[in-house]
Amino acid sequence: MQSLKTANMVLEISKRFRISPSVEKAFLSINREIFVPNGFAHLAYTLDALPMGASQWISSPLTVAKMTEYLQCEGADSVLEIGCGSGYQAAILSRLIRRVFSIERIEKLLLEARARIKLCDIANINTKLDDGQNGWSAYAPYDRILLSASIREIPQSLIAQLSEGGILVAPLEINNAQVITRFVKRNGILSEKQELEHCIFVPVLNGLDKES
Repeated sequence: MQSLKTANMVLEISKRFRISPSVEKAFLSINREIFVPNGFAHLAYTLDALPMGASQWISSPLTVAKMTEYLQCEGADSVLEIGCGSGYQAAILSRLIRRVFSIERIEKLLLEARARIKLCDIANINTKLDDGQNGWSAYAPYDRILLSASIREIPQSLIAQLSEGGILVAPLEINNAQVITRFVKRNGILSEKQELEHCIFVPVLNGLDKES
């Protein structure tokens, strides 16, 4: 039953946004129901964002599909995600990129995400409690960096941890709106800026939250 529901969800995504065979396969391999909060299982396969506590949201599967495609995962060996949230985006990326590193600043969410990832028997996701704006220098450089929260400008620490020729995708706050934006790192700086589409994400916040 789960596989049928997942297949129908992927079909609904593909009606709205073209996804590649590799991304479709990744979605079909992950049980989204595991990643939604208790009480929301009946909505797991809809294309809606869902609340998950601590004033955070699990992104719509359509949004996850878009962010994944915009990241252009083919050929990448490592990816850094800022904002682990439920763990669903990291789980999708784990099917496409060999090493996934995901940072979450809210301890409660991180512990829940780790439990879900373990339940899925995914072994190539590494998670860390930290302010995502610091990045994760121990495993840098990364071929891809994905921000799963909106930000006004990309921190220099993240730019430094992106491989030369690597791709960074982030929801940028531009003129009172959020725009999914893609960059390529050339000669040590972010260039080839592409504004892809408007979006709504929770904002990047400073510091850690160990009490939510």
